[in-house]
Amino acid sequence: MEINPLGLTAALTAFLAIWLGHVAVRKVEAEARDLRIPILIAIALGLLTEYCSLITDHLSLKTALGILGVTLLWDAFELHRQENRVKHGHAPANPNNPRHAKILAEHSTATTLDLLKRNPVGRPVPPDEAPKLIHH
Repeated sequence: MEINPLGLTAALTAFLAIWLGHVAVRKVEAEARDLRIPILIAIALGLLTEYCSLITDHLSLKTALGILGVTLLWDAFELHRQENRVKHGHAPANPNNPRHAKILAEHSTATTLDLLKRNPVGRPVPPDEAPKLIHH
């Protein structure tokens, strides 16, 4: 019986790419003064990775590169969506970033509080109660 490692390769690549992409999107969006450059870099890397996936003959490498490429392309889209989350108060704004300072000034829903760092209570939490549940 021959073992096919393709499933494990795909699963590990997907897990790691999504996890790293999530962390990178949050960090880059919070620090970047202009999102156009990071978005273009993610698109370029995604397309390059997809191209490399198409030209290689090694099946596991082809699979890993394909998954990584699509994840990078999705991360480019998520950078814009993360900015919208900041505007709606679903992600914390960085007051030291001029782009975020402008968001804080223009959007009453924007906040510097990271509402993901709160104690779970097992029910929907109204916006005025959420800051009281944050870990300090």
